[in-house]
Amino acid sequence: MLPWKRLLRPLTALLLAAAAATVPASAAHASPTATTSSSGWNDYSCKPSAAHPRPVVLVHGTLGNSVDNWLSLAPYLQVRGYCVYSLDYGQLPGVPLFHGLGPIDKSAEQLSAFVDRVLSATGAAKADLVGHSQGGMMPRYYLKFLGGAAKVNALVGLAPDNHGAGLSGLTNLLPYFPGAEDLISAATPGLADQIPGSAFLAKLNAGGDTVPGVHYTVVSTQYDEVATPWRSQYLSGPDVHNVLLQDLCPLDLSEHVAIGLFDRIAFHEVANALDPARATPTTCASALS
Repeated sequence: MLPWKRLLRPLTALLLAAAAATVPASAAHASPTATTSSSGWNDYSCKPSAAHPRPVVLVHGTLGNSVDNWLSLAPYLQVRGYCVYSLDYGQLPGVPLFHGLGPIDKSAEQLSAFVDRVLSATGAAKADLVGHSQGGMMPRYYLKFLGGAAKVNALVGLAPDNHGAGLSGLTNLLPYFPGAEDLISAATPGLADQIPGSAFLAKLNAGGDTVPGVHYTVVSTQYDEVATPWRSQYLSGPDVHNVLLQDLCPLDLSEHVAIGLFDRIAFHEVANALDPARATPTTCASALS
């Protein structure tokens, strides 16, 4: 059976509908392999500056891709002097554009290979990672189990589902549908891995949320409807900065989608995390910066 037909089965469709908001409308016509190298995004001739010595790798969310998830943040960082790169991961056969659906441990292997490529091209010793939703959580597997901690300085997660995507309680209904979890695991293992209590999340979070040597930042919004409850996004550890957007700007109404796609208040926190020595206070006015 074709993957799309499996994706349309009832319970899987329920999860996809909630996660689909992570993909902007332009996904219908954008190429997942497209780049904007003329402006410095995915430009492998870019050499990090003394001011910003580490390349930034952007990691899209579930159902996202290397282009659409970053149409705002990539240029935001590039004009600030960063060498910026993004990858596609978690592809399913026959399913274009909508990625992040494959087994997350395998997606982490793809991230590992991509970081190696970026470091080789730029000559940098380490990279910084910025991820949205699954893209803020999946790199933790790379850091913890695939040697990524030696190659990464910082991980910044925008609404990362570090302890599962509760989908505002919808995943609590799964036990009432016999076979639903097996169906999701078979059709879209990347979704199954994100269900609270999954074997993947148990392994990821066993023994602590963080690994030594990496600086962690989590930026959350109280209006998140996917990685719920929103406090479950937070990490515990000695080098962790957890921040709620509404503590910085009470007027910020961004939910799970907007925080990664176009929220410049969140982007300002990303910039602060990437360059803490030059950090400036994040306020509502950061939306205009």
